Amino acid sequence: MRDCLTCGTCCFSNLESYVRVTGDDHARLGEHAESLVRFLGNQAFMRMTDGHCAALTIDRESERFVCSVYELRPRTCRDLERASPACEGELATKGDRPLVALRVLGRSPPA
Repeated sequence: MRDCLTCGTCCFSNLESYVRVTGDDHARLGEHAESLVRFLGNQAFMRMTDGHCAALTIDRESERFVCSVYELRPRTCRDLERASPACEGELATKGDRPLVALRVLGRSPPA
Protein backbone atom coordinates (compact mmCIF):
# COMPACT_ATOMS: atom_id res chain seq x y z
CA MET A 1 0.00 0.00 0.00
CA ARG A 2 1.33 3.42 -0.95
CA ASP A 3 1.63 6.31 1.45
CA CYS A 4 -0.51 9.22 0.24
CA LEU A 5 2.46 11.59 0.29
CA THR A 6 4.44 9.38 -2.07
CA CYS A 7 1.43 8.75 -4.31
CA GLY A 8 -0.74 11.80 -5.06
CA THR A 9 -2.67 9.91 -7.74
CA CYS A 10 -6.09 11.07 -6.54
CA CYS A 11 -5.08 14.69 -7.15
CA PHE A 12 -4.55 14.15 -10.89
CA SER A 13 -7.18 14.54 -13.59
CA ASN A 14 -7.64 16.07 -17.01
CA LEU A 15 -11.18 17.12 -16.13
CA GLU A 16 -11.84 20.75 -15.19
CA SER A 17 -14.82 19.57 -13.12
CA TYR A 18 -12.91 16.93 -11.15
CA VAL A 19 -13.21 17.99 -7.49
CA ARG A 20 -16.55 19.59 -6.66
CA VAL A 21 -16.43 22.45 -4.14
CA THR A 22 -19.58 22.95 -2.08
CA GLY A 23 -20.52 26.17 -0.31
CA ASP A 24 -19.14 24.75 2.93
CA ASP A 25 -15.90 23.78 1.18
CA HIS A 26 -15.59 27.26 -0.32
CA ALA A 27 -16.10 28.87 3.09
CA ARG A 28 -13.55 26.51 4.69
CA LEU A 29 -10.97 27.37 2.00
CA GLY A 30 -11.33 31.01 3.04
CA GLU A 31 -8.61 33.23 1.59
CA HIS A 32 -7.35 30.34 -0.58
CA ALA A 33 -10.68 29.96 -2.40
CA GLU A 34 -10.07 32.77 -4.86
CA SER A 35 -6.89 31.22 -6.25
CA LEU A 36 -7.91 27.55 -5.97
CA VAL A 37 -11.57 27.48 -6.99
CA ARG A 38 -12.96 27.79 -10.50
CA PHE A 39 -16.61 28.34 -11.31
CA LEU A 40 -18.21 26.59 -14.26
CA GLY A 41 -21.64 28.13 -14.48
CA ASN A 42 -23.05 28.08 -10.96
CA GLN A 43 -20.91 25.13 -9.81
CA ALA A 44 -17.49 25.39 -8.19
CA PHE A 45 -14.53 23.04 -8.61
CA MET A 46 -10.93 22.98 -7.52
CA ARG A 47 -8.79 24.60 -10.21
CA MET A 48 -6.68 22.15 -12.20
CA THR A 49 -3.13 23.04 -13.25
CA ASP A 50 -0.85 20.88 -15.40
CA GLY A 51 -3.20 17.90 -15.00
CA HIS A 52 -3.50 18.05 -11.21
CA CYS A 53 -5.31 19.99 -8.52
CA ALA A 54 -3.83 23.46 -8.08
CA ALA A 55 -3.56 22.80 -4.33
CA LEU A 56 -1.12 19.93 -4.94
CA THR A 57 2.51 20.79 -4.29
CA ILE A 58 4.94 18.44 -5.98
CA ASP A 59 8.34 18.37 -4.29
CA ARG A 60 10.61 16.85 -6.88
CA GLU A 61 13.57 16.58 -4.50
CA SER A 62 11.75 14.45 -1.93
CA GLU A 63 9.32 12.98 -4.50
CA ARG A 64 6.41 13.94 -2.23
CA PHE A 65 2.92 15.08 -3.16
CA VAL A 66 1.50 17.46 -0.55
CA CYS A 67 -1.86 19.21 -0.44
CA SER A 68 -1.17 22.86 0.32
CA VAL A 69 -4.61 23.21 1.95
CA TYR A 70 -4.88 19.76 3.51
CA GLU A 71 -6.70 20.89 6.67
CA LEU A 72 -9.10 22.95 4.52
CA ARG A 73 -9.56 20.50 1.63
CA PRO A 74 -13.01 19.86 0.09
CA ARG A 75 -15.33 17.13 1.34
CA THR A 76 -14.65 14.98 -1.74
CA CYS A 77 -10.99 14.82 -0.77
CA ARG A 78 -11.79 14.21 2.90
CA ASP A 79 -14.06 11.30 2.00
CA LEU A 80 -11.49 9.41 -0.10
CA GLU A 81 -9.88 6.91 2.25
CA ARG A 82 -6.46 5.44 1.61
CA ALA A 83 -6.62 1.85 0.31
CA SER A 84 -10.40 2.08 -0.14
CA PRO A 85 -11.96 0.72 -3.33
CA ALA A 86 -12.16 4.30 -4.63
CA CYS A 87 -8.45 4.79 -3.91
CA GLU A 88 -7.60 1.52 -5.63
CA GLY A 89 -9.68 2.64 -8.62
CA GLU A 90 -7.71 5.87 -8.83
CA LEU A 91 -4.46 3.89 -8.79
CA ALA A 92 -5.69 1.46 -11.43
CA THR A 93 -6.84 4.14 -13.86
CA LYS A 94 -4.19 6.83 -13.47
CA GLY A 95 -1.42 5.59 -11.19
CA ASP A 96 1.26 6.62 -13.68
CA ARG A 97 0.39 10.33 -13.67
CA PRO A 98 2.42 11.28 -10.57
CA LEU A 99 5.47 9.57 -12.06
CA VAL A 100 4.98 11.46 -15.30
CA ALA A 101 4.71 14.73 -13.34
CA LEU A 102 7.99 13.99 -11.57
CA ARG A 103 9.67 13.31 -14.92
CA VAL A 104 8.33 16.55 -16.36
CA LEU A 105 9.72 18.40 -13.34
CA GLY A 106 13.12 16.90 -14.10
CA ARG A 107 13.27 14.12 -11.52
CA SER A 108 12.81 10.53 -12.54
CA PRO A 109 11.77 8.36 -9.58
CA PRO A 110 13.42 4.99 -9.00
CA ALA A 111 11.81 2.08 -10.81
